[in-house]
Amino acid sequence: MRVTISQVEADGKIILQESAGLAIVTIQRPGLKNAITSGMWRELAEIGRLIPENPKTRVVILRGSKDQFCSGSDLKEFNQMSINEAHEAFRLMEQAISTFEKLPLPTIAAINGPALGAGFVLSLACDLRVGTSKAKMGIPVGRLGITLNQMFVKRIADLIGGSRTMDLVYTGRLLDASECCQLGLVNYMVPDDEDVDHFTLRLAKKVMEQSPASLLAVKRSVAYNKPALSFPWDTGTASSIDANDFPEGVRSFVEKRKPNFKGRG
Repeated sequence: MRVTISQVEADGKIILQESAGLAIVTIQRPGLKNAITSGMWRELAEIGRLIPENPKTRVVILRGSKDQFCSGSDLKEFNQMSINEAHEAFRLMEQAISTFEKLPLPTIAAINGPALGAGFVLSLACDLRVGTSKAKMGIPVGRLGITLNQMFVKRIADLIGGSRTMDLVYTGRLLDASECCQLGLVNYMVPDDEDVDHFTLRLAKKVMEQSPASLLAVKRSVAYNKPALSFPWDTGTASSIDANDFPEGVRSFVEKRKPNFKGRG
């Protein structure tokens, strides 16, 4: 196992753990509901850029420590910033979120508790979201005078539509776990008697059984609907089959065994 632990603030850090094809990223600042400082956003972006360098990594899990996901950016930090410094903080935030959105790997957010503001949008940058009965999601920025940029709004509207997006911002209300599931913000709801991390690991292992080429192909296709984003791994029209994974997939089917995919598309 290669484990990278990066201390960003005295009371907050981003942890990257890599093992058995998984990269697990943990936002750890439990005393402040995993609120992310500018330094932590910068480190999160750096970790996002680091993950694809490990050729063994097949799936990325993003989680928060304790019974939280992320309450968004550290608002107390904004209180100490000039306007220019605040603009830079939002730039770092968008950089980190878009870095995870552009990863050429399946990404899963494990949401056990509130995912609010930028934390909400960070979860939407992942391909799949696993929630529990403790999950709450929303973007109550109106009370703070924060004007959402186009990509923030698009990430929400792509999933729940423009009217519901406006409702969330207009009212500042938070969605409970049931509403999150109904609206498609959460793909899987974990039973109360099961641990969210165990459930997410099982889901990740199921994803790892699939062809990496197939997974990247569908992620590439979904990306075509996001023209405002530039995906460095998008090389245009791809073949319908992968030179490595397709033969192995066919062989394993004929031999009635699990495929042993080695590539990443």
